[in-house]
Amino acid sequence: MRAIIALSIVILLAITTYLSFWPVPIAPVSWSAPTAPGYTGPHATNNRLGNLQFITLGSEEGPEHVVLARDGKLYASMSSGNIVRMNPDGTVLEVFVTTGGRVLGFDFDASGNLLAADALRGILKISPGGTTTALASITDEAVSYPNSLVIASNGKIYFTDSSARFAPSVWGGTFEASVLDIVEQSATGRVIEYDPDEDRVRIVARGLSFANGIALSQDEQTLFVNETGRYRVWKIAASADDLDVRVNSMQASVLFDNLPGYPDNLMRGLDGRIWLGFAKPRNAIIDWMSDKPFLRKMVLRLPRVLWPMPEAYGHVMAFTEDGIVITDLQDPAGAYPETTGVTETRDRIYVQSLHAKRLGWLSKDMIK
Repeated sequence: MRAIIALSIVILLAITTYLSFWPVPIAPVSWSAPTAPGYTGPHATNNRLGNLQFITLGSEEGPEHVVLARDGKLYASMSSGNIVRMNPDGTVLEVFVTTGGRVLGFDFDASGNLLAADALRGILKISPGGTTTALASITDEAVSYPNSLVIASNGKIYFTDSSARFAPSVWGGTFEASVLDIVEQSATGRVIEYDPDEDRVRIVARGLSFANGIALSQDEQTLFVNETGRYRVWKIAASADDLDVRVNSMQASVLFDNLPGYPDNLMRGLDGRIWLGFAKPRNAIIDWMSDKPFLRKMVLRLPRVLWPMPEAYGHVMAFTEDGIVITDLQDPAGAYPETTGVTETRDRIYVQSLHAKRLGWLSKDMIK
C-alpha cells in the first residue's frame, strides 16, 4: 500500500511539474475580457443563415476569401495554396495560380493584377497571366503574418499583419499561429501600408490583438480593422503613422466593442454596406482565463483535445460606416464551418470559410 501511495505521489508531482514548468512558446499577457453580451439586440438569435446553398469545390477546401473580378469570374483562395476561379454559379472551376503558401485575403488593382496577402510568403502581385512577384516578403522580415488587404484608388495597399510574434511559416500554419497569438494576447498585430511606387512599407497602426479583416471607407480616409483577439472593430485613420491604438488618439476609435464572436474578414458590399464574418462564437472559459496568464500557459501543455474551444456557430453581419448593424444572419447549428466573411454581388452573397469543402451562398431575396 505504501508503495502505491508513494508511486501516486511521484506521478502527481510529475504531472504538476509538467503543467507548471514545461516550456511553451507563449508569454501570456493579462487582460480583462468584457462580459460576453450573448446573442441579443441587433444580434438576436435567428436562423437566417440556415438555408445556405452550396457550390462544390472538387478536391479543394477552405474558400477563405472570395472576389468577383471584372472578368465576371469568382476567384477564391484555398487551403491548398491554389487560387481558383469559376463562373458565379460554380461551373468551369479551374486553378488560376498556385502560390505555394496560403492566401488569406486578396484584391484586384486597376490593371487587373491580383494582390494577395499570403500568410506564408508575404504580399504578392499576380499578373492576369499568373506571373507572381513578391512585393513585401516574409524573408525580408517586412511582415510576419499577412492576413487581409485592400487597395486604395491611388494604388497603395493597406494590409493587416496579424502577429509579429507568431509567423505561420514558423509555427505550423495559420491556425496554429493564430491560436498562439490570441492565447498570448501580447497585441503585436499591425496595419501596414505598402506603396508600390516607392516599394516601401509603412506602419500605420500597431497594438492590435490579432489584426485581421480590413476595409476602406468610401472616402478612403479611414480603415476599418477587425481585432479578432479582443472582439472589436476599429476605425483607424489611413494617414496615421506608427500609431499605437492602445494609447488614446484622435486617429483611432473602436466602432464595435464586445462582439458576440471572433470577428474575421471584412468585405465591402453594395450600397455602402460592409460585411463582417465571425469565425467562432465566444467561449466562457476562454474569457474567464483572460486575466489568468499562468493558467493559459498550463492549458497549452494539455493535449489539444482538452483545450477549451469555441463551438461551431454560423454568423455574419453587415453594417454601415457609422456602426449601425443592418443585417445579421445566423445558423446556431453551425452546419457551415467558420463563416469568416461575405462577398456580395447583385443577386447573391457568398459565405467564406476557413475549412469548408464547399462554398456557401444565399440569394439576396432570402436575406431581405
